[in-house]
Amino acid sequence: MAATSFQKPSAILCIGTQFPASIPKYIPMESSPCMRWNYPFRSQTSGKRGLLQVKATVAAGTQSVSKLSEKNEFDGNQLDTKKLRILVAGGGIGGLVFALAAKRKGFDVVVFEKDLSAIRGEGQYRGPIQIQSNALAALEAIDMAVAEKVMEAGCITGDRINGLVDGVSGTWYVKFDTFSPAAERGLPVTRVISRMTLQEILARAVGDDVIFNDSNVVDFEDDGDKVTVVLENGQRYDGDLLVGADGIWSKVRKNLFGPEEAVYSGYTCYTGIADFVPADIESVGYRVFLGHKQYFVSSDVGAGKMQWYAFYNEPAGGVDTQGKKERLLKIFEGWCDNVIDLLVATDEDAILRRDIYDRTPSLTWGRGRVTLLGDSIHAMQPNMGQGGCMAIEDGYQLALELDKAWKRSIESGTPIDIVSSLKSYERARRLRVAIIHGMARMAAIMASTYKAYLGVGLGPLSFLTKFRIPHPGRVGGRFFIDIAMPLMLNWVLGGNSSKLEGRSLSCRLSDKASDQLRTWFEDDDALERTINGEWFLLPVGNEVITSQPICLSRDENKPFMIGSEKDENFPGTSVVIPSPEVSKTHAKISYKDGAFFLIDLRSEHGTYITDHEGRRSRAPPNVSTRVRPSDVIEFGSNKKAAFRVKVMRSLPKTAEKEQGGILQAI
Repeated sequence: MAATSFQKPSAILCIGTQFPASIPKYIPMESSPCMRWNYPFRSQTSGKRGLLQVKATVAAGTQSVSKLSEKNEFDGNQLDTKKLRILVAGGGIGGLVFALAAKRKGFDVVVFEKDLSAIRGEGQYRGPIQIQSNALAALEAIDMAVAEKVMEAGCITGDRINGLVDGVSGTWYVKFDTFSPAAERGLPVTRVISRMTLQEILARAVGDDVIFNDSNVVDFEDDGDKVTVVLENGQRYDGDLLVGADGIWSKVRKNLFGPEEAVYSGYTCYTGIADFVPADIESVGYRVFLGHKQYFVSSDVGAGKMQWYAFYNEPAGGVDTQGKKERLLKIFEGWCDNVIDLLVATDEDAILRRDIYDRTPSLTWGRGRVTLLGDSIHAMQPNMGQGGCMAIEDGYQLALELDKAWKRSIESGTPIDIVSSLKSYERARRLRVAIIHGMARMAAIMASTYKAYLGVGLGPLSFLTKFRIPHPGRVGGRFFIDIAMPLMLNWVLGGNSSKLEGRSLSCRLSDKASDQLRTWFEDDDALERTINGEWFLLPVGNEVITSQPICLSRDENKPFMIGSEKDENFPGTSVVIPSPEVSKTHAKISYKDGAFFLIDLRSEHGTYITDHEGRRSRAPPNVSTRVRPSDVIEFGSNKKAAFRVKVMRSLPKTAEKEQGGILQAI
């Protein structure tokens, strides 16, 4: 089958409703070997009104490009100004970013994508993607206008606290400063953006005259002078080089190096997006909740939604025989509210599951006139949030190396050395990608082997956990991370910025963090005081005698009195709990300086507080004791009046109050 030749995109007529134009008589419309259309690139028939498609030649015939050029306003010399004809297999994030970068350098680019509407079947389901400072800076160097659109559409998370927390207690283990490395280098701050929104922005910038949808590259031929790609439908197209950006299951990679299995991480991943706003949304961007052989990640994605990932250690290929949500609630039973709340708030149909694979980076990224980019050569686990970022950096570097090679060829008067430029691209990217790939694997190991206390994961010795003895690995690991993390973040987020040509160092006025950010890093108590929501005491336990919550007031002049009888003389709110061990005036709860405090009023049976780590203690009489989220307060010792402290943005769902209910706020 003859290979299809390409005209310069400017000479190819692709007419949409917004671009009316006449159609040359000598171009047979019905002969188009490939459908062409305007965004959103959905497949359409040639008879569709307002969408006309034209291509230079057909797979079944051999119509000449030069013959068409004779009647076109562009002559042969102008066609040569495109320098090279670059074929890109894959229209995901990496492929589109490279196509944009190459187009801005003046190259003739064609992108073949199997299904742009779903990014190879995954994009519309995988939710938002984190674009960190290093990738945003690369986008700025490629096309400032496109970078601006991406940043405007994204939700900034790098201006808040991010880091690792204990999955059960919810306490901070290590906090990440992703703001300073960006601000100090004049880089944009990390954002989260919908994959589909990101793809739409990139696709519009690349242009619908460049992208071939419903075009799945299954093979290629490199004869030393040109590369011919073969599509699934048998059509063939020629170019000067081929870039495989077709993902972890890349067919280009398979044809380059032979079949090679991807590496299973050992973890399956559930993911979902919940209509939920945490009470600490103003101060916390994302968290990784650590556990033994399981971990959980949550991130603000804007618009009142939270994205989460739940990782669980088990063999690949598992199938859920019960509901995904039900299974996850069992897997993460006993974990902190931040985890459970997100699972509860997510609809069953919104939860998806996929096994996590990666590929070990190779020293050789290509051969001859063919190279690889992004996941097709270095697919990595999502634990660093750098998979898509590395593909963006790849796209920038590859376009840069090709442009350098073209300029050298002009200066020397010799043909462009494509093979050498591709090798230069490999050398420029190999080390950085390999290190970050290794970090992603190490992050998974650390997140899933974390043990808060001695006895965790020790089977018969698990009873040791009740003594709450800190695990040596937890203590040593925190010491190491406190030292290594700032260095790592500086290198990952800012280490590539000095190599970006054509980008000025400048801080964005919109990328400002709170003046209290440094304080939040150093002071957990100050961070807790930023919580903004309604404070509730929710009944807990099987023996509790009430089913109704108590909503606490943040008015410093309106304290709460807890007792078995109404106190007529109390200036605040009197809450009556008719329990045998609740004294007439049992305890007082008041609000001051952004926190709640409890005072036991010398009650007969005492007031007990169990903290987030499970330590239970009796509140000393007439002494103000700080009350924190997730604490359990027991009025009396018989557990019939036990309440858990919870902070929420909206009122909790509770049972309807029955007439003559036992809990009364007077």
